[in-house]
Amino acid sequence: MSISSYSGDHVKTLISDRNLNYLIEKCLPAFHPAQIELQNVSQQHARAIMVTSPEQVSFFQFLLRVLNAKKVIEVGVFTGYCTLAMALALPDDGKVVGCDISTEFTDIGKPYWEKAGVDKKIDLRIQPATKTLKDLINAGESGTYDFIFIDADKVSYVEYYSLAYQLIRPGGIIALDNILFHGYVSKEEINDDNTVAIRKVNEIVQQDGRVYSTSLPVADGITLVTKK
Repeated sequence: MSISSYSGDHVKTLISDRNLNYLIEKCLPAFHPAQIELQNVSQQHARAIMVTSPEQVSFFQFLLRVLNAKKVIEVGVFTGYCTLAMALALPDDGKVVGCDISTEFTDIGKPYWEKAGVDKKIDLRIQPATKTLKDLINAGESGTYDFIFIDADKVSYVEYYSLAYQLIRPGGIIALDNILFHGYVSKEEINDDNTVAIRKVNEIVQQDGRVYSTSLPVADGITLVTKK
């Protein structure tokens, strides 16, 4: 079994379909069978554009292993494809806190989490992500998380970043997805709420003296932030 080939508007990528498919098939480490199945199911969904790309989740798995990560937060779960990938990269006592507002899409991923044997590593919280993040802070977990992935409603990115900064440990990584937002951020004539919000968080991170950051043209653009 292999991951579905990529083509058309469902793909969030800045490289050609041909090169992306070569990278997935010939360069990336082998994916877990449950990961492949869930990716293929997610790719057929009407909102497949929301699925984290295979090269992106492989990159995150690499980062988690380099960090020796045990505590992860995912803001925006969708079908749980990235959730599954990150849980697979964690040790047996690792935990992914998944934040979403509905089980409509997260229920798609649950059988695959179980199939991969990582469901016990996933703490899915169905409520506004800001509440979950504040709950974790109030529970005394500030500065204890190794990796936080933000990929949810764009208008809340600034608040998510502020809360994530409190929760991440020094040397941990915050990853913000969609920082190029389909290329809209570079077009001055586009000023919808989502685009404006992404521009704002990009500016905040770039000027934040408390962190080191870099941005990569992976998928729809990723910014990586580490607390000094």
